Amino acid sequence: MPKKRSGGGLTTTQQAAKFLGVAALSGAVLAGIALPAAGALGLAAKGTVEGFDEIPSNLKTPPLSQRTTILDNEGGAIATVYSRDRTVVPLKNISPYMQDAIVAIEDSRFYEHGAIDLKGILRAMNRNVQEGGAAQGASTLTQQYVKNVFVEEAGDDPEKVAEATQQTIGRKVRELKYAIQVEEELGKKKILENYLNITFFGQQAYGVEAASQRYFSKHAKDLKLEEAAMLAGLVQSPTRYDPVNDAEEATKRRNTVLTRMAAVGSISQGEADKAIAAPIKLKVSKPKNGCITAVSGAGFFCDYVRKTILSDTAFGKTAEDRTKLWNLGGLTIRTTLSPRAQQAANEAATSKVNKDDKVAASVVQVEPGTGKILSMGQSRPYGLDQTQHETVLNLAVSNELGGSTYGFQVGSTFKPITAAAALEKGIDPAQSYSSDWKISVPMNSYRNCAGSPVGSGNWDLQNELESEKGAYDMTSALGKSINTYFAKLEQQAGLCETVTMAKKLGYERGDGKPLSDNHPSITLGGTESTPLGMASTYAAFANRGTFCTPIAIEAIKDANGKKVDVPKSSCSRAMSEKTADTINQMLKGVVEDGTGTQAGLMDRDNAGKTGTTNDRVDAWFVGYTPNLSTAVWVGADVGKKVPMYNITIGDQYYDKVCGGCLPGPIWKTAMTGALSASETPSFNPISVPRAKEKEKEKDKDKGRGDNNGGGGNEDSDADPIGGITIPPGFIGGNNGGGNDGGRNGRNGP
Repeated sequence: MPKKRSGGGLTTTQQAAKFLGVAALSGAVLAGIALPAAGALGLAAKGTVEGFDEIPSNLKTPPLSQRTTILDNEGGAIATVYSRDRTVVPLKNISPYMQDAIVAIEDSRFYEHGAIDLKGILRAMNRNVQEGGAAQGASTLTQQYVKNVFVEEAGDDPEKVAEATQQTIGRKVRELKYAIQVEEELGKKKILENYLNITFFGQQAYGVEAASQRYFSKHAKDLKLEEAAMLAGLVQSPTRYDPVNDAEEATKRRNTVLTRMAAVGSISQGEADKAIAAPIKLKVSKPKNGCITAVSGAGFFCDYVRKTILSDTAFGKTAEDRTKLWNLGGLTIRTTLSPRAQQAANEAATSKVNKDDKVAASVVQVEPGTGKILSMGQSRPYGLDQTQHETVLNLAVSNELGGSTYGFQVGSTFKPITAAAALEKGIDPAQSYSSDWKISVPMNSYRNCAGSPVGSGNWDLQNELESEKGAYDMTSALGKSINTYFAKLEQQAGLCETVTMAKKLGYERGDGKPLSDNHPSITLGGTESTPLGMASTYAAFANRGTFCTPIAIEAIKDANGKKVDVPKSSCSRAMSEKTADTINQMLKGVVEDGTGTQAGLMDRDNAGKTGTTNDRVDAWFVGYTPNLSTAVWVGADVGKKVPMYNITIGDQYYDKVCGGCLPGPIWKTAMTGALSASETPSFNPISVPRAKEKEKEKDKDKGRGDNNGGGGNEDSDADPIGGITIPPGFIGGNNGGGNDGGRNGRNGP
């Protein structure tokens, strides 16, 4: 009975027949003979030569998957990402020792034969017959290259990889034909270059440059003789000869390569002996792949860049096209990330909230006028190790781009949007409304954009404190975040107008659904959005009324240095400059003596708004200078919402968390760190009418009144507003209030 190889496989006779068949087919291909489906060799079985004439005439060599480098806006590396850790280099940048070593051990007659080495095939066949197994192969280096191309095309698809490596005569025939074409079209030097760039060397390293960096932390052009020989030896079996895990086996294999190099005359015997005597000296560089390796806590921003490329049709019409672009890699992506701002945002997010707290913090910064995202920081580190409280959930962005399912209710940070809609409609900022701390408003007094009442019955709502009753104008209502005022202002300005203004300002729901106009509670921030969305919206106020869509990518070059088109920020006017200037002056009051005093910057013009939601499960501060907009959110990131009462966060106890007392200081830290002290632009000055101007003489007598937007700085004396005298103590702060519509009877989305 014919002897089989250990572990099964082809018999000696079958091995001989296989090699004879391949040899015969090789000769036929070389001679240009078109073999029939049923030839004299009896190889008509499906998967052999059937369909030979249908094989494409030109080998389509796919671009090699390489590492992508993501840079900040100063050109510094944020992270490298890849599906294949590979850096393609020209042959001139590969050590001559490496070139000689791979030829000597893999195909010593490479420069003497054509695409197919018939002499080698016969030699291998004879050797295998003698030893009763496949002791020696017969593929030329060119054939190996072609096989690697098939494997590269297969990617990570197991079925395609199996098809590309299946041991059939049919695959061998295709490989032979392609090898002939490659030899004709590329030539020996280019084939060698391509082979060294495509081959797998173990330890996640594809191509000789990545392998050289992995094992020796040096460029391939700098490889010494013994180092090159070790790498060349890995190709046959990267796992078996892995020097990291088995130095002894790796040394034996390296010495085999050196002996072979001497035998074929690549080096002298003396050089071989000296190299053989030297121990393997590794300087291993651990793989650094993915956004988890990003600097300064920029993993969330890095992942946002990745998801942007995978989702934006600017990078491919279909999801498959975009995925292919990303996996192919070789890209150099210059982003909008500011290293200074990122460091500041990361430090700010972790300064007041610990990674193992019940709640998390998110900080995101946008440049007004350009839409450039300058930073994304979170209190929890980016990663997959939940025992270390790591997460890949990007709290700053929408669900589509890696964020939470719905986003977060924005609370009173929405109120400036209502104010902008009112100003655009011609409502005077001195407009005052008087009410108790609780009110009930008819739902049919609000109409949607179709002109229909949004409901029947009443909308019941309240302010944060019982003392918050009486009359307020727009400035004081923003400063003290008075819910009842904004319910009435929205009633006068129009629910449709308010929603329309929100859309103009880029306000979007975190779940991607259309913004609804079916309930007036939107003015109190009952609709979920994202920190990035809020930072971008407020950037429009800083930009004097022009909204710019946020962008994270400035430029991309492919592996060949060719520019890849990237989407640009789209800017559009959302409101008049006067309206924006008025909002800016009124929101200055929030940080000067309103609910956001703990956030205020002392060395420059700045404005902002606090926000909390029902049961204080979300707390916000969103604010800006003329050149930077920052949004800060604090709340539960996963699972059940956490009411932030009687809670310890960042080792500090809070009886109740408010927008001004936790997000506010985080915002101040982020802004201070991101901004240069020398850059102190001012808001455009404008006089903002106040309700108290109607009684100027009394104001003068009391020495009160700030017509430039002091905002909410009421005294303890009786304060006549709009002809109504308010008793002392009736006007109080709500500590960053602005309860969402949940507690106040919100029935909307």
